[in-house]
Amino acid sequence: MTTSAGWPTSRAPKPATLRDRESVLGEPGVPYRRGEGVITGHVMAALGDRPANEITTREINRLLARISATGVSASTVNKYRGVLVSIFNYGTRADTFGLPSNPAASTDKRREPDRAPLLYYSPDEIETLARALADGAHRGSGERGPVEVAEDLQDAELVRVAAYAGLRLGELLALRWQDVDFAGHALTISRAISSGVESSTKSGRVRRVPLPDQAAAALDRLSRRGDFTSPDDRVFCNVLGRTLDGSALRRRFKTARDAVVLRGLRFHDLRHTYGSLLAAGGVDLVTIQAAMGHSAPATTSRYLHARPASEQAALFTRIFRTSADEAETRVASQLEP
Repeated sequence: MTTSAGWPTSRAPKPATLRDRESVLGEPGVPYRRGEGVITGHVMAALGDRPANEITTREINRLLARISATGVSASTVNKYRGVLVSIFNYGTRADTFGLPSNPAASTDKRREPDRAPLLYYSPDEIETLARALADGAHRGSGERGPVEVAEDLQDAELVRVAAYAGLRLGELLALRWQDVDFAGHALTISRAISSGVESSTKSGRVRRVPLPDQAAAALDRLSRRGDFTSPDDRVFCNVLGRTLDGSALRRRFKTARDAVVLRGLRFHDLRHTYGSLLAAGGVDLVTIQAAMGHSAPATTSRYLHARPASEQAALFTRIFRTSADEAETRVASQLEP
C-alpha cells in the first residue's frame, strides 16, 4: 500500500496502540523490503507494494483466510481486519488521499466465542497479595536493604490503589501527588503512561475517581515517605523519583502472587476486581462506568456477572409482586356487586 497510516495529532492513537498495530503489520511472514529495512508480515508481504486504490475486497478476504489458516484465533484475524479497515478509512477521507471506497469494510468478520466471565480477587486476596509484596515474597529468601524494603512497600500500596480505585497500570504510573485530593476523597485522572510515553488517558477524557478509605489509607502511608512527595512528584516512582517500569512491576506482581498461591490473575485483573466488587455490592452501572472511565456502557456491562442472581431475583420478585397485587385488586373490584 502506498498510502501512509499517519494520524492527525488530535486523534493519534496511544503509543502502545501504535506498537500493537505495528506488530500486526509485522507478524512473521514473507519479508517485504522498504527502503533500507526489511519488514516481515502477512499484510506487508501481500499488499505492501500495491497502490491502495487497486486493492480489492476479494484480495483482503484471501489475505484474512491465509492468516486464519495459520491457526490463530478468530479475534486475532479480526484484529488484522480492524487494522486494515482503519488504514483504508483514513485513506478515504477527503482531506487525505481521497480513496473512492474502503475495500476492507466489506470483508468477512470472524465469529468470536462469547467472552468468559471476568475473574476477580476478593478483598482478602487483595490484602494477601499486598502483604506478599510488602514482605518481599518475590525476592526469595535473600536479605533486603532499606531501598528494597521501601520499593516492596510501595508495590504493596500500588496493588491496593489499583484494586480499590480501579486505575489502569498506565494511570497509576502517571499519577502525581497533585492528583490526590484527600480532603475531597477523590483522584483526578488526566494522564497515563503508554509505552513509556506520558499522554492523555485511554478515553482522552479527564475523570474524577472516588477515593475509598482503603485506597486513601494506602496513599496516606506513601505520602509519609522521606522524599518524592511534592505535588509534581510521581506517587509511584523508582529510587530516583522516575517513572516505574511497568513490565518489571507486572513480573514482581506475578512472582509474589505465585509465592502465596493465589489464583493466576493478571495485573490488569485488579481493575476488573474493582468493577466486579462494585457491581456485586449493588453499585449501578452508570456510576461504575464513570468511575472507570469507560467510553461505552457495553464495556461496563461485563461486570454484571458479579451481581448475585439471587439479589436480582429478589428485586424482580418485589416488582412482580407489586404489579400482581395491583392487578388482583382491580380484578376484585370488578367482581364486587
